Amino acid sequence: MSQSSDLIQSAHRTIRLELEAVEGLLAHIDADFVRACEMILASKGRVVVVGMGKSGHVGNKIAATLASTGTTAFFVHPAEASHGDMGMITSDDIILALSNSGTTAEIVTLLPLIKRLGIKLISVTGNPNSTLAKAAEVNLNVHVAHEACPLNLAPTSSTTAALVMGDALAVALLEARGFTAEDFAFSHPGGALGRRLLLKVDNVMHSGDELPNVVRGTLLKDALMEMTRKGLGMTVIVEEDGRLAGIFTDGDLRRTLDREIDIRNATIDSVMTPHGKTAKADMLAAEALKIMEDHKISALVVVDKDDRPVGALNMHDLLRAGVM
Repeated sequence: MSQSSDLIQSAHRTIRLELEAVEGLLAHIDADFVRACEMILASKGRVVVVGMGKSGHVGNKIAATLASTGTTAFFVHPAEASHGDMGMITSDDIILALSNSGTTAEIVTLLPLIKRLGIKLISVTGNPNSTLAKAAEVNLNVHVAHEACPLNLAPTSSTTAALVMGDALAVALLEARGFTAEDFAFSHPGGALGRRLLLKVDNVMHSGDELPNVVRGTLLKDALMEMTRKGLGMTVIVEEDGRLAGIFTDGDLRRTLDREIDIRNATIDSVMTPHGKTAKADMLAAEALKIMEDHKISALVVVDKDDRPVGALNMHDLLRAGVM
């Protein structure tokens, strides 16, 4: 029990120290932070993030967050920059350099070249009087009183503070640019949000020869054959002029059997759901899903502006597409 208690106390102490480090950042969101945002917003180039060691890992994440929220950014390892990768950076770019001490040799070595090329520099350091901070147009102060490491050596609170400052910068820029959920989705087309915000009904519906379709007055047994051929668990019923008359699904078939209707002689008209709920081809697939969920149905007919069926989809289609 003693060891368990010690482990829990250690974890609590670490979290408290890191919380204090993050809270301390509030005092450093000042005119320098505003200036850094303004520089990036006015830039015609990219944000190039550099950092060594743990700061490099944090820098990688900051670059990824910036890139996915509307600010073109990428990470360059400072040691590699000294051996050719500076060629990736242009005078229109802004360098965002992370170093808790502000004296990281691999970054300090690049300062003369950065100045010579006229590249703007924003530093993220824990020491505003350091070489890096003084060389930068703007320094974002991420000073922490203590690392969460009991030896005050391993980067813990300092890397957390730098990461949170990067998030604050990315979100402030996102809001300043008017970046929307749909913009975010274009950066994440493979993610759940991307599928919900980019996928249209037209992308998942069955159309053309795949659309189960019978005319009003068709015998029920023939409509069932159409359903079997197309395999969607439903069929569309249309008027003589091609407009939507109704829909018949597997659920309707079960209810029909409960009514002891003569399947061989009954017409589809007597058992179909008149008209039914519909969707448009240019509607988001997520909107079609909401219609199904709200009305507790498993299929939708897709109609054009003249109420003529052009497609159909069911829950399985949305499930396969990853919308639900």
